[in-house]
Amino acid sequence: MRKTKICAQEKLHTVKDILQGKESILAAAKRLSVESSAVRAWIGSYKGNGIDAFIHTKNKHYSHECKVQAVTAYLNQEGSLAVICQRFGLRSSTQLRTWIKRYNSHEKLKTSGTGGFSIMTKGRKTTFDERVEIVQYCIAHDHNYAETAVTYDVSYQQARSYTLKYEAGGLDALQDNRGKRKPEDQL
Repeated sequence: MRKTKICAQEKLHTVKDILQGKESILAAAKRLSVESSAVRAWIGSYKGNGIDAFIHTKNKHYSHECKVQAVTAYLNQEGSLAVICQRFGLRSSTQLRTWIKRYNSHEKLKTSGTGGFSIMTKGRKTTFDERVEIVQYCIAHDHNYAETAVTYDVSYQQARSYTLKYEAGGLDALQDNRGKRKPEDQL
């Protein structure tokens, strides 16, 4: 079934009507041909983010501290997923569930995004020594390819590729053998 696209103004109008008691969640969901869970999510998002919940649709970035506070609040049973999302201004309980899963499996909760840097920059030619330095930096910084790319002014793909090649084949894998000439005795 195809998702119904509801404009921001309609969502805002619907949420306000529900909060004022003019319409029920089920009636609004039926009228808009969406799931009632979607309408509940709009309400939670509105309570946590206000009108910005519907106006700003770009990805929202969260600090490491915010993530840890939200996860620990949930684990300390300070509220349900919806309540914690509303308290910390999260747009989706799925996001909080992901952080909880990472936290419980002892993964690092990194700050969202790349700090405003574009990781899809165009690559550049590098020397063998540069590639070795890039790999060493990347490994020392927990395989943070985005940070490595910004630090060495290479593309994310280059930083990742060099690191994976090194881990699979050692220093020899970082050699660029394109255009290598045949030995003199084979000519």
